[in-house]
Amino acid sequence: MAKKKLTIDDIFDDDDFGLLDSKTKTSLVKTDEDRLIDSFEEINTFFDKNQREPNKSSMSEYGLMAKLKNFRENEAQKKILKPFDRHNLLGYVEMEKQTIDDILNDDDDLGLLDSDKDLDIFKFKHTPRPEERAEADFVAQRKPLKEKEFEKYEAMFHKVHKEIKEGKRKILPFTNIEKNLHVGDFYLMDGLLLFLESANLKKEEWEQKSGNRIRVEGRTRTIFENGTYSNMLYRSLGKQIQKNGKLITNTYEKIEQDLFVNTGLVKEEDIQSGWIYVLKTKSTNSQIANIKDLYKVGFASNSVDERIKNARHEATYLYAEVQKVATYKVYNRNADKLESLLHRFFANACLDIDLFNEKGQRLNPREWFVVPFEVIEETIQLILNENIVNYQYDPLTKKIKLK
Repeated sequence: MAKKKLTIDDIFDDDDFGLLDSKTKTSLVKTDEDRLIDSFEEINTFFDKNQREPNKSSMSEYGLMAKLKNFRENEAQKKILKPFDRHNLLGYVEMEKQTIDDILNDDDDLGLLDSDKDLDIFKFKHTPRPEERAEADFVAQRKPLKEKEFEKYEAMFHKVHKEIKEGKRKILPFTNIEKNLHVGDFYLMDGLLLFLESANLKKEEWEQKSGNRIRVEGRTRTIFENGTYSNMLYRSLGKQIQKNGKLITNTYEKIEQDLFVNTGLVKEEDIQSGWIYVLKTKSTNSQIANIKDLYKVGFASNSVDERIKNARHEATYLYAEVQKVATYKVYNRNADKLESLLHRFFANACLDIDLFNEKGQRLNPREWFVVPFEVIEETIQLILNENIVNYQYDPLTKKIKLK
């Protein structure tokens, strides 16, 4: 009797001992890199739960704080851990950039370089949405401050935390960016306090289907309470606060003893006490006309137009017509104290010039200042949000800086 030939199926079916069973081998041995990532994940988990970094308050927290300190000081470990740093605890990390050769020689597991695929490079199916790019910008641009440099900000953050606990400040929803995102104010973002120190803002024309609109944009310098800073765009910062943050109100403590300013939230019972105005001279006097960034900053209790209608006959207006650059409504203020505060703030940039009237009398106007208009705008905002007492004007750099 002829012996039946075995087929390949017969061989696979007749495997009583399971010798042909295919099992994926998994190693239970963790690499040094795995252990490093696990260790860092403990800190991430702590932050997820407590919305803050570990400190010295307990032995367990002290251990996590020591680990985080070691990670921050080890550049090699930071590069490994940065992709897992969802709270930006490591700050800015300079990652190695891939060359085109690295990309082409790398394993192409997803077949991204296959030539028979759809080669339409203009189909951006996986391009991040605008809000995702804004979030990436928010995280990627944070860089660590030097410990000595951060000390003055750390004291401010501690004070704000204390004032929140005491009820002097409140945590409120953040809505309109341009109305509520101001230089000198504090905000909450992902459970982390931030301080908007400065902003180089400009008005830009923005095209829309309904017509062109003007909006404010520019780079900011934002300080975070974890010792990092960012220079992200003003509107990107605002969008991130809208998405995952809150507004921290200012205290109601008086500035300059009894100077109180309403920060733009005008109520029915508020009393308009006048206008802050900024003027530019139209003088043809060569002594004056050639001075760049010359502005008059003052306060008017009545109409500004009424105030300046006789400008060419008055020394305070340099015996010349003036141009209104900006006016701001003011509520609940002491006019004399406001004007005095503005003039003291810019005292070291005051115009020092002698003028002579028609009768030959010498006059020395003291209400004109050689200061860029953007700085004047920033100063007025600092007065309105009650943070002016923390700053001073530097005439050399023509910038406002912390005291």
